[in-house]
Amino acid sequence: MTTTYAGVPATSTPAPARRLLRQLGIDTQYVLLGFPLGLITLVLCVTGFATGVGTAIVWIGLPLLAGSLAMSRGFAHVERVRIGPVLRRKIPHPHYRSARSTSWVGKMFAPLADGQSWLDLVHGIFRFIPSTISFSFVLVWWAVAVAGLTTPFYDWAIPHPPENVELPEALGLGDATITRLALNVAIGLFFAITLFPVVRGAALLEAQFARGLLSGVDELRQQVATANAARDVAQEQKAAAVSAEATALRKLERDIHDGPQQRLVRLAMDLGRAEQQFSTDPEAARATVAEAISQTRETLDELRALSRGIAPPILVDRGLQAALTALAGRCTVPVDLDTPVIGRLDAAVESTAYFVVAEALTNVAKHSNASEVQVSVERNAVGLLVTVSDDGVGGASLAKGHGLAGLDDRVRAAGGVLAVDSPEGQGTRLTAALPL
Repeated sequence: MTTTYAGVPATSTPAPARRLLRQLGIDTQYVLLGFPLGLITLVLCVTGFATGVGTAIVWIGLPLLAGSLAMSRGFAHVERVRIGPVLRRKIPHPHYRSARSTSWVGKMFAPLADGQSWLDLVHGIFRFIPSTISFSFVLVWWAVAVAGLTTPFYDWAIPHPPENVELPEALGLGDATITRLALNVAIGLFFAITLFPVVRGAALLEAQFARGLLSGVDELRQQVATANAARDVAQEQKAAAVSAEATALRKLERDIHDGPQQRLVRLAMDLGRAEQQFSTDPEAARATVAEAISQTRETLDELRALSRGIAPPILVDRGLQAALTALAGRCTVPVDLDTPVIGRLDAAVESTAYFVVAEALTNVAKHSNASEVQVSVERNAVGLLVTVSDDGVGGASLAKGHGLAGLDDRVRAAGGVLAVDSPEGQGTRLTAALPL
């Protein structure tokens, strides 16, 4: 926002300066208001706690103690709201243990068994210590800064009798009026310059004390829960990776055994028969050798296909889009491919996306009886979305024992999620979400 004076634009207070002034106001009001609140909570919480403990032997103290804990919970809620602007983030409301009993007696005594309620009471009793320290520093710094900078406006109204020894004179600077004014203004300027860090530090002292008691335990519990969840996810990904690797190795072993290995056995037999035929029937030997050469070419073709399944060179050299285009061209079912230019991605992501599409197209060609299949790859802010859908017979599943179980392990190993929607007779839609 700008204003104009005599045709010359003048810029308003810069944004960083406005933020500092705003934070200074927030911290100041937090500390100045915290001191009387600290005195109030000290009196009420100490009185309630002492009375409850002192009369607990005659049972009336237990309701008083429960009431004191409930009261301290209310003060704690107010304090969590107050410290949010100081710490520049919202303070989460901790979890309080709810009453297991549905009766009013059980609900009344529930705070006695709740650890956070006792922490709220401890804060209500001891908060006056950081509040008093912070209040003292903030009040002194504001008072000296304002009084020192405004000395020229009120110094004339203050009597300065000759018998008084004022600060400039005690420092050996003389008792001249200009000296006194200059020294007071200099002191006020020093306190004004250091006002923000002092007030900020005082507010953080009080706010961090409150945060540690009022939400620190709950935040630590949440961090532990998050760490445990991350550990579980990591373990699941590791298990999925091991399962996917084992599945891939078993499939490769089966493919080699059923394909190239059988052809190589037949090739050896044909060459042995041709060796025996050369001396007795050269024409038959030449025919056998020609058949062996054909078997060799077919074996090489199968080995190339298997090698593409392990690590397709086009994926490494030209990226996911080119690899999917080549994959769609080899599919026996017509493929509608939608892969906009997405640039090169992490090798693990590209490999997983490629094998998702490859396995899905293989299943479509073998089992779906589909007439068309759509493949789309979309990159968004958080990951890569791969979708393969067909108009076949449906019935696909991620359950163990089905062909997609190994693919699900591969996707989970990459940190992604695989979903299959395949109602009977209505086609199959496979969706993989991979994180980038």
